[in-house]
Amino acid sequence: MAKIDIDALIEPVLEYLPNRTPDVWVDMALENQETILIDHATNELKAAQQAMTLMARNPLNMDIQNKMSRLAREELVHYEQVLKILKKRGITFRTMKASGYAYNMAKHIRPDNKGKLTDNLIIGSIIEARSCERFHKIAPSLDDELGQFYISLLKSESRHFKDYLTLAQKYSEENIQDRVEFFLKTEDESIMQPDPLLRLHSGVPTADYRV
Repeated sequence: MAKIDIDALIEPVLEYLPNRTPDVWVDMALENQETILIDHATNELKAAQQAMTLMARNPLNMDIQNKMSRLAREELVHYEQVLKILKKRGITFRTMKASGYAYNMAKHIRPDNKGKLTDNLIIGSIIEARSCERFHKIAPSLDDELGQFYISLLKSESRHFKDYLTLAQKYSEENIQDRVEFFLKTEDESIMQPDPLLRLHSGVPTADYRV
C-alpha cells in the first residue's frame, strides 16, 4: 500500500475551512470514543444516502451520476468498516440524536431547483471537508488501529469535498463564491458555538454536554 502524503491531502482542506476544530472538542471526543465511532458510522451512511438522493434527483447529469455513484460506494465501505470496528471493540451500534450541524446549513437551501442543487453540493463539500479536518486532528491521539484508519480516510474525504465543489460551480448559473462563503460562515458558527451534544460534527461541548 502506497504511503499517504498527509500534508498534501489536508492542505487544501485547511485552506477551504475558515477555522480549526477547538481543542476542547478533541479532548471530549477522546474521552467518548464510543460516541464518536457510533456517530461516525451514522454519518457515513447519511453521506451515502445523500449521494444517492442527488443521483435520483439528477438522472440526466452524467457527471453527477458518475461522481456520486463512486462516492456512495466509498461511503458505504466506510460505514461497513466502522461497523466492524464497533463489533471488534464490543460496542453496540445504536441510533443517537443528531447535532444541529447539518440542519443549520440545510435550512438556508434555496427552494428553486438550480439553487437547491448548488446549495446541496456546497453543503456536501463543507461536511466532507470538516470530516477530513477532524479525522486529521484527532488521529494522532488515538490508538494505532483507529488512528491509522482515520488517516486512511483522508484520501477519499479530501477528494469528495473537491468533487462536490466542482459540481456546485458547474451547475450554478453564477459564481458560487458568495454562497460558499455564506455556508462556511454558517458552518463556522456551528463549530465554534457551545453545543449540548457531542458528535463527530458538533460545536464546543458545554459543561453539561450529552453523548
